[in-house]
Amino acid sequence: MASEHYFSSRPGGEATLRTISVTLAGRELSLSTSGGVFSPEHLDTGTRILLDRAPAPPASGDLLDLGCGWGPIAISLALRAPDATVWAVDVNERALDLVRRNCARLGITNVNAVLPGDVPADVRFAGIWSNPPIRVGKAELHALLEHWLPRLEDDASAWLVVAKHLGAESLQRWIAEDLGLDIDRAAQDKGFRVLEVSAAASAR
Repeated sequence: MASEHYFSSRPGGEATLRTISVTLAGRELSLSTSGGVFSPEHLDTGTRILLDRAPAPPASGDLLDLGCGWGPIAISLALRAPDATVWAVDVNERALDLVRRNCARLGITNVNAVLPGDVPADVRFAGIWSNPPIRVGKAELHALLEHWLPRLEDDASAWLVVAKHLGAESLQRWIAEDLGLDIDRAAQDKGFRVLEVSAAASAR
């Protein structure tokens, strides 16, 4: 999209709702999107690959969708793990409103769509999923991951999808070398890398 950035807290432009059809957790769904959020016209390729290639979420615990946009990852997690608590986190307030609308439409009650500062500091995650906002710039991206990845529970994993041409390999090296976390390339498809980050190293 144009650089009316979807990672702005209050994006400009019209907040005109549109409805798209998408398959999530094996269900055909009609969901609301809007301009000013990431990929408002369809489920983007990276997120689809992440949802297809990452394993099923834990059945319970706190799960994090980091940079949730209009909610495809959070909704998938909530449908696949109805006894879990899903935290849909974004700085974009329009995106959070869309997540709430979509969850209400589907009768989903186990998603908390919140700003980053609204996640209680003592919450640790049984899993993290993210199509991270690479275009915020390296410094902001690193700060984001440095804040959230260490909040994995022991032996839990984070699943990140990053396009190779947008720096997947350098990000993988940074997570291993600077954060000291185990990280492996779990899958690759259509120029994207799915990276599994393990909390095991941080517990040693």
